[in-house]
Amino acid sequence: MKKLYALAFLFLIGISVKAQEESFPQNEVKLNIANTIAIASVEVGYERFIGFNQSVDAEFLINDRINYHSEKGSRKFNTNSIKIGYNYYFGKENAGSGIYANPFIKYRFGDFEQDFNVEGTTVNTSVDMNAFMVGLGVGYKWNFGDKFVLGPYVSIARNFSDEVKDRFSAIEFHAGFSVGYRF
Repeated sequence: MKKLYALAFLFLIGISVKAQEESFPQNEVKLNIANTIAIASVEVGYERFIGFNQSVDAEFLINDRINYHSEKGSRKFNTNSIKIGYNYYFGKENAGSGIYANPFIKYRFGDFEQDFNVEGTTVNTSVDMNAFMVGLGVGYKWNFGDKFVLGPYVSIARNFSDEVKDRFSAIEFHAGFSVGYRF
């Protein structure tokens, strides 16, 4: 009888430990505050945890600029992007914390305009910026009480648009500092 009580007790402890492992917030909303301040690009995202160290995320980037090109002079970007990715966290202390890797796909849509002065006449040129991209990012997240998260990240992506490659570059760099809330 004592063995039966001991087994039942161990079984209940096992269920309790398993429940504690899975009792972390499953959702996160985030904002790239660094790019909002530096280049007026609004990047908002949502992350859904599918495990202790794994998540999928979606981001919407308003005023997305390729490789941080400025809008000085007569250049103007009218571009937005949608990004979908997978995050794998290497931290063991809290769910979704520490160093992480982020393979992703991204689609940019919009255009780029620039005025040129040719022999005293202003000529406006427009470039279609629609591009499909595949990339990889890395970052670090600090998790404060399973509610607030902060962290820097960088990524590199390859775009597959000939028109964008001719005007800018096929390789794109991106960085930021994310501020998020988990629920």
